[in-house]
Amino acid sequence: MRSDLVAARLPKAPIWRRAVAFTLDFFCAWFAGSLVLGSGGMVQLLRSLLFLIAWLTLRVFLPYRNQGQSLGRWVFDIKVIDPKALRSADLLALLKREAYLGASALFVALGLSSWRLIREGWIVLLVLPLALDLGLAIADSLNQQSLHDRLAKTSVIQTSRGYSLDLKVKRLLAEVSRRVKK
Repeated sequence: MRSDLVAARLPKAPIWRRAVAFTLDFFCAWFAGSLVLGSGGMVQLLRSLLFLIAWLTLRVFLPYRNQGQSLGRWVFDIKVIDPKALRSADLLALLKREAYLGASALFVALGLSSWRLIREGWIVLLVLPLALDLGLAIADSLNQQSLHDRLAKTSVIQTSRGYSLDLKVKRLLAEVSRRVKK
């Protein structure tokens, strides 16, 4: 009961920050998958396999060893926690949440890597699981838990540990704006 009250007071990470951190991790995994050149069914299968290995490395194993922070989460000062235990999520919880999210991200990567899927509109169906996941987080204004958070019973909170890229960009833009006004 006490941990529920404390968990409700934890500083939830804004949706936009979570989305940008996800996008950074997504492009890193997509880059790893795109290292395989060529075309054909076996090449696409190998790209998908590399994408999933990179995804699991970035979103499961790295956060497990790095206090709940992937590369994208570290850059934007957020981390995944177990709200009941009030500590970083364990390996099983990270695997549960990233199984759904990794499959959704793989669908998007497959859709973006095929011009035919984009042209024929199949990309909409491939993006749908990710959009539903994001929609749940937006609809849950109190806890901001998406489907993968609910499956793994995790939360994403803000932390002071990280690179703070968004704050550095904000300071830089304020400095540029101040110099332009002079």
